Amino acid sequence: MSDRPSVLFVCVHNAGRSQMAAGFLAHLAGDAVEIRSAGSDPGAAVNPVAVAAMREVGVDISGNAPSPLSAEAVEASDVVITMGCGDACPVFPGKRYLDWAVPDPAGLSLADVRPIRAEIEERVRGLLDELGAAARA
Repeated sequence: MSDRPSVLFVCVHNAGRSQMAAGFLAHLAGDAVEIRSAGSDPGAAVNPVAVAAMREVGVDISGNAPSPLSAEAVEASDVVITMGCGDACPVFPGKRYLDWAVPDPAGLSLADVRPIRAEIEERVRGLLDELGAAARA
């Protein structure tokens, strides 16, 4: 475990919400925060509409791929943020758990994903403030 805070974003397919959140955190915090994302039932690929929505704000998540949730990823993280993964996330003592009730962008148009993107960005910025990490942007 490093001296940097470590955050894990978890959603069902690890194809939309958690990928956007991880993308924003990487964009805003750079190397100040260790970032992971995973899914309780990972999809085959990142949602192309989520990729397009993030590209609009200068964040490239096109090279990302969904990853399966593991107990090791949870155990290695200081903060675990669930985004609709239900009870699939293992719970370890000493971890901070947050549940962000953010709509799933699956099957939505780009216009419908933009407000979801904005909500995720706002939540990530708030998280950065809480973690005390300086945002680059």
